Amino acid sequence: MTIQSINTRFRAYQLGSAGSSYSYFSDGKFVLIEGRYCEENEPSINQELWICGVEQISTLHITSWDQDHCSPSQVKRILEKLKPSKVEYPGYAPHTDCGKESLEIIKAYKTNNSKARVISVTPEYIESLDSASSYGYRNIMYWPKTIDAKNANDNSTVKQFRSGSFNVLSFGDVESTQISSYLRRTRTINSEVDVMIMAHHGADNGFTTSAFLKAVRPTLAIATSNYGNQFDHPKPEIRELLHKHEVRLFTTKTGDVIVKSIGNHTGQFEVINLKAGSTEISSRYVGNARKGQYLRNNEDTLRDRRTTHNRGPKR
Repeated sequence: MTIQSINTRFRAYQLGSAGSSYSYFSDGKFVLIEGRYCEENEPSINQELWICGVEQISTLHITSWDQDHCSPSQVKRILEKLKPSKVEYPGYAPHTDCGKESLEIIKAYKTNNSKARVISVTPEYIESLDSASSYGYRNIMYWPKTIDAKNANDNSTVKQFRSGSFNVLSFGDVESTQISSYLRRTRTINSEVDVMIMAHHGADNGFTTSAFLKAVRPTLAIATSNYGNQFDHPKPEIRELLHKHEVRLFTTKTGDVIVKSIGNHTGQFEVINLKAGSTEISSRYVGNARKGQYLRNNEDTLRDRRTTHNRGPKR
């Protein structure tokens, strides 16, 4: 595998209420992460589509059936207006009314759009995927490997978006220490994460631990927070852990967070935190993608690094 030049953008959207909304754009494909499309984030999503030069999204990726991840009316509006060619939805049975309604809306979308791919992300689906290779450009699904009948949060979809020049790892609402331990030992996570969307919005629930951050070493952590931050995300204990492990934290409390590839789009990226409702920047940072550094090495060096890690997960 050689390094590629790919124009890549990630954006965390301010919602003005509890919930999550992100997008990841690379190689001409626009993925909307979570089924939220409301008065607060719609203008920013439309702006991002325009910047990326596309009118429709390629994929709607939903990690959880909770309402802060998928509002039925907003899922319906996404499907009607943005017309994704693929929908990835949680593979566990919805435990909330909003989840049940959202699932019916997604099924109806498939019925009325025969060419659309609608994928239930179940353990069986993940097991059917090809094994992943290190330092590449193929997205990876890691979880759920099992379904927990007692804790719906731990059935959230965990996926690493790797198709661009920098990588973004999405956790949904997972909170299990055991899942955390499994993920931090996977080669493509502990070697490649640039942007980490914080599990369960940055809750202090046992998932984000010192051992996890020490192993994964993300460059950035992103947490969605409404302006009033009624849930105090991320929790002070998590903020302290991030600081201890030198992980830079950006939140949507004051405005959207944008990460974009710069230069020749082979690994260098810029992070900007906007002020709400404007293009004014409150903070910025420039970094380099981890896989870009490794892909500049020769194959012998990469082979030597691979032998020090466990077998890679499914993509």
